[in-house]
Amino acid sequence: MQIRVVQGAVAQQADAIVVVGTWANEELPASVAGLIEASDWSGKYKKTTVLYLGAQATGIPAFASRRVLLVGLGKRELWNAERARIIGAVLAQRVRDLGLTSYSLPLLGSEVLGVSRSAEALSEGALLGAYRFDGFKTLPDDFVPAVALEQVTLVAEAELEAAEFGSKWGIALAHGVNLARDLGNNPPIVATPTYLAEAAQTIARDYGMTCLVLDHDQQKELGMGALIGVAKGAAEPAKFIVLEHGQAEPGKPTICLVGKGITFDTGGISIKPADNMDKMKMDMQGAGAVIGTMEAVGRLKLPIHVVALVAATENMPGSNAYKPGDILKAMNGVTIEVLNTDAEGRLVLADALSYAQKYNPDAIIDLATLTGACVVALGSYAAGAMTNNPALLQRVQQAAEGSGDRVWELPLWDEYRRQVRSDIADIKNTGGRNGGAITAGAFLSHFVGDYPWVHLDIAGVAWTEDQPKEYNPKGATGYGVRLLTELLREWSGVSL
Repeated sequence: MQIRVVQGAVAQQADAIVVVGTWANEELPASVAGLIEASDWSGKYKKTTVLYLGAQATGIPAFASRRVLLVGLGKRELWNAERARIIGAVLAQRVRDLGLTSYSLPLLGSEVLGVSRSAEALSEGALLGAYRFDGFKTLPDDFVPAVALEQVTLVAEAELEAAEFGSKWGIALAHGVNLARDLGNNPPIVATPTYLAEAAQTIARDYGMTCLVLDHDQQKELGMGALIGVAKGAAEPAKFIVLEHGQAEPGKPTICLVGKGITFDTGGISIKPADNMDKMKMDMQGAGAVIGTMEAVGRLKLPIHVVALVAATENMPGSNAYKPGDILKAMNGVTIEVLNTDAEGRLVLADALSYAQKYNPDAIIDLATLTGACVVALGSYAAGAMTNNPALLQRVQQAAEGSGDRVWELPLWDEYRRQVRSDIADIKNTGGRNGGAITAGAFLSHFVGDYPWVHLDIAGVAWTEDQPKEYNPKGATGYGVRLLTELLREWSGVSL
């Protein structure tokens, strides 16, 4: 779908349908006041109705389009970027449901948000809301509109350059998110470790980045015993992916983004129940978020040094699989007693976090669908955040507010670190049921040294069975791309 930005008035757009937004409890805009009774329309948030303009009505006043899509924006004082993003998705879905392929809309709420931020949120929402993963469908589906949206026109009354800049930003974010969604939604027979590596290599080629993919022998040479241990049961070789944008320079921060890339998780020898095991194709959404972020960073050419690290493997119960009771040694020399092979994500992250220290980074941020305990604690509305550096977490929290990818801090006290101590090795890969999300973070803290670090447990927000937000269809959500890109934008000094 193409998004273009033009200057003018939306009533002048000869499109299939044009959008007019109204605030709740305020007078109708003059452009539609003669087309609908005020008592029939409240401006309630997300409500829509279609006005069909006959030959006589089009002069009250004149619209170049035969249809107007009226949308309620809710109360003016509640308007923010997240609401604009949701409205962008609502409009895209409503137009598609009408069987139309294009529409035009003004920069709704720009008097509150500003032109650039409004263009960003509306563009982003439209592309996220229009997303569908249906490449494997071959039979007609009566419940899915047959048409696909082809074009959205944003109409700016003024400040065209600011609107174009904001729209470009929203488009880049949405492409990054939708790439992460595609990686998660693809079946595990497609989205293998090799497939993730190829996605990273494509980004490197497209945007002039460097990409290094380490195979088993190179991992062994580096001492990545934890990643190698998890991969032992899999027929598909593990890949350790390094995707680098920019380079280290004086005065320029270096940020390492680390993603868990378990492309399918059976639980290994500690095998999972059959129910819902199919969802474990999305156990690589930490990796998806990191790779999707690099897509957005490449499109936006952010002036910052970013290194994305992905430890990618399947967790399978093969005859050579690692076992409960095994002891693995991570790249930094820490020994790990394996109590449960289904606590594999923290093991592959151990080597990835250790590798990140090679870059002497200003910050390390990892994302992982790590624990069911975090889902129990926070549901599907926020990622759990743990840190060794409150200042870095504050940056992440600010980016979360702007991006709509929410986070909530969980404590990381010494008591939790003691909970993962082992009697026969340095640490063990599970601290038991109590505080499970936090003890997983405490485990990871052994592999970041003294570098500022934030761990994001995204197990509850990486995919959805319903639709908690209009721009998140069923399946992979692409959570984290918008959060990380917003964080990198602020860190690089680029303003909207």
